[in-house]
Amino acid sequence: MKTKNNIIIQLLLSFVVLITASSVLSAQSKYIDKKGEITFEASEELFEPVKATNESVTVILNTETNEIASLALMKGFRFKNSLMEEHFNENYIESETYPKATFKGKLSDFNFSEITENDTEATVDGKIELRGKEKEITTTLIIKKSGDFVIIQGSFKVTPADFDIEIPGIVKNKIAKEIIVSLDFKLTQK
Repeated sequence: MKTKNNIIIQLLLSFVVLITASSVLSAQSKYIDKKGEITFEASEELFEPVKATNESVTVILNTETNEIASLALMKGFRFKNSLMEEHFNENYIESETYPKATFKGKLSDFNFSEITENDTEATVDGKIELRGKEKEITTTLIIKKSGDFVIIQGSFKVTPADFDIEIPGIVKNKIAKEIIVSLDFKLTQK
């Protein structure tokens, strides 16, 4: 009886060790950045720059599945002009109703084990969601290692119309028809 109990205890302990080890291995395939940076620019020449940066974007990369996801709070975007920031949040993005933007995508034909300190190009396909609207995005990212970090940089273009953002006629010529969104992430192993 004592031997049977010992075997059961050993099996349970082995099971716990196996579960713990698999969750540790699984965690090793995830990289995260909680201070990622996204900048957008919608400036038109001859007018005041329409540019803002958010330095608290959360990004997660699963290196086993090549899935990548990010979350940016809209009120985290900072403009040089506080009035512009207020208009962005209240009139265009409606941050009280739509507080965040998300991206979910996947790196295509990418092998994480092959990245080095040299720039490696990778295509990402996914969807950005903003103001309750989704937009398909395909762009090329630059990925490299730097010490313990994985650096991901890139950019893509969107339009206000993609997210049903109406630009009043009085400022229509002061805001670019295409908005350039740039990203700079520095992920560490989770």
